[in-house]
Amino acid sequence: MDTTDLTTAQAGSKTIATTTKTVLREAGIGIALIALIIVFSFTPHFLSSSNVTNILTQVTINLVLSIGMTFVILIGGIDLSVGSVLSFCAVVAGTVMTLPGLDPAVAVFLATISAIVAGIGFGLLNGLISAWWAIPSFIVTLGTLNIARGAALQVTNASTIYSFPAAFNAFGSQTFYGIPLLFLIALVLVAIGWFVLTKTVFGRVLYGIGNNEEAARLAGHNVFFYKVAAFTICGVLVGIGAIIYMARLNIASPIIGIGFELNAIAAVIIGGTSLSGGRGSIVGTLLGACIIGVLANGLILLGLSDFMRQMITGFVIILAVILDKYRERLTKA
Repeated sequence: MDTTDLTTAQAGSKTIATTTKTVLREAGIGIALIALIIVFSFTPHFLSSSNVTNILTQVTINLVLSIGMTFVILIGGIDLSVGSVLSFCAVVAGTVMTLPGLDPAVAVFLATISAIVAGIGFGLLNGLISAWWAIPSFIVTLGTLNIARGAALQVTNASTIYSFPAAFNAFGSQTFYGIPLLFLIALVLVAIGWFVLTKTVFGRVLYGIGNNEEAARLAGHNVFFYKVAAFTICGVLVGIGAIIYMARLNIASPIIGIGFELNAIAAVIIGGTSLSGGRGSIVGTLLGACIIGVLANGLILLGLSDFMRQMITGFVIILAVILDKYRERLTKA
């Protein structure tokens, strides 16, 4: 066997080993989700069809935001602004959707485009600043968090927008065999995200940047472009999440989205994506978002107060970070 064949064989073995670890990690997360469902199944009404539909509806927005967050965390970044940007996207879309004289279908279309464009704008801003000046994304997005929230309050004068087209409001409550259509849309986004990260060069480079940014640069990849692209993709998904939120609750408010960034980060980390970047999957993020949704719903059915639920969610986030450290050690072993 010559040197080329040996190198190819070694690379193939490494890929197989990495894939095996990913599958095992996702299987472990799936088992944790099943165990959580079994525990809460003893709670009255937890497994009722109406409550299952409710859980899936609640999971949807966090799942959409978590998909975008996965792209950012895979490159070793983080986006603390997604909740505030969601509120800004929502009020921009709500303002457009309620413009007088527009046909309802045109109004919904223009509102959707405006929300996505607003999300792209903040995603580009986050990516350009953090990549160009090599500023930690934690600091950059902490700043844009306040910019977006302030802009949302300024645009609406701190008021709530409602009176959307009836068809749009009805869409948010539609189901398909008991599964909310909004959740099915989120699953389509999961499938797209999975394909991009696992089947394209773009996705492999994102993993490479997260593992070793300098090596990716020396390999000839434009690291600046990929970093900006990751944040921009996150912005696109925040814009879509804003439309989903509006369809679900039939309002656009400058105070929505508070704490959404924490839930998204928690879902991604619980799903097995490393905070240091380079490891993780969209499927794991889906499972992580489901764990967060099942936990929140189960705690409500147990009659715990909102304060207790916040405390337990905080403990889960800390536990997820601790588990991430152990996963990192096992991966290096």
